[in-house]
Amino acid sequence: MICTFECTFCKDCVDYIFKNVCPNCGGGLEKRPIRPKSLLAKYPVSAEVVYKPINEAEFTMKQEGLIDIPLGER
Repeated sequence: MICTFECTFCKDCVDYIFKNVCPNCGGGLEKRPIRPKSLLAKYPVSAEVVYKPINEAEFTMKQEGLIDIPLGER
């Protein structure tokens, strides 16, 4: 799943932990688009995994303030 600023997370985290609130920007997350096969050689997908722990207490406060606001109004 990906947000408008290209933060990426697994679907389980988005659905069960983040509840569709990006912990970085507060926006919603959508299914990541599939890169066309014809462009993979020119623009390869990164294999680098970036681990960035989330401060659960800070995120919970952010999430509580945003979860009931429609995505387009956040």
